[in-house]
Amino acid sequence: MSRPKGSKNKKSSKSSDGGGSFAVTASVKDRYQPEDPNETEAQADARIRERFNVMHLMAGQTAIGKNTAIIISGPPGLGKSFGVTKICDRLQATGKVVASSVSGFVRPTGLFKALYESREKNQVLILDDADSVFSDEATLNLLKIACDTTKKRTISWLAETRMEDELGSKIPRSFEFQGAVIFITNLDFDALIARGSRLAPHLEALISRSHYLDLSLKTKRDHIVRIKQVLALGMLRDQGMSESDEADVLDFISANVDRLRELSLRMVLKIATLMRINRQSWQKIAAITCMKNA
Repeated sequence: MSRPKGSKNKKSSKSSDGGGSFAVTASVKDRYQPEDPNETEAQADARIRERFNVMHLMAGQTAIGKNTAIIISGPPGLGKSFGVTKICDRLQATGKVVASSVSGFVRPTGLFKALYESREKNQVLILDDADSVFSDEATLNLLKIACDTTKKRTISWLAETRMEDELGSKIPRSFEFQGAVIFITNLDFDALIARGSRLAPHLEALISRSHYLDLSLKTKRDHIVRIKQVLALGMLRDQGMSESDEADVLDFISANVDRLRELSLRMVLKIATLMRINRQSWQKIAAITCMKNA
């Protein structure tokens, strides 16, 4: 999967390409919701598993052009990008799809070029952790056209800006977009819309043109359940760790769920690395490097 270079600066700012900017703050990682007392852990497991199964299905169907666009929303570090990338890489290996991925800060001109380079029927553009596209009116307008359900989608850039593709050829000011778009985001669109954000009309327009999948990972228990699901697939055993090691890591996370800096697969890997580094003191080291107010 190709990945154009992009800046890691994700702050919202006024675009020099002529688009107005918006503040984007409603990330799903900002807070945890209380657990539903009527839902058992087994029910939570089934709910989350179903959502990820839908993510895998719809990402694949979008990549091959059966669907124009999908927005996948969920907390960071719990398998969104990995799952989508794995599916698109598998499809690309068969020659069915040409997938490109863009991450980081994206200006309107950069998005226009990325869409141009993914314009054909067998192409899919993955916007992964590129939430700056939702903070600029110009990028939002480009995305609304790319995701539209009309038979013909014509994307235009009529500003006095000369653009070239990676081979140095001039990009036309207008082109027909026949590709597909997959958004992978930490933003909670429903929360932003309910809050009455200035972005709300644009986000509603994107949802209207796309399938919107909220992975429903809202509580601390949801995060732990998802971590257990991935560990059961052998994430740590693939790295040479035993089932006993895996159980010890999970027990440590479960016992310190309120103190860890984050509940994610990244945290699992950090703690597992400490276990491999020092079998005797890994828990003490993790308490110092992975916990708040340690």
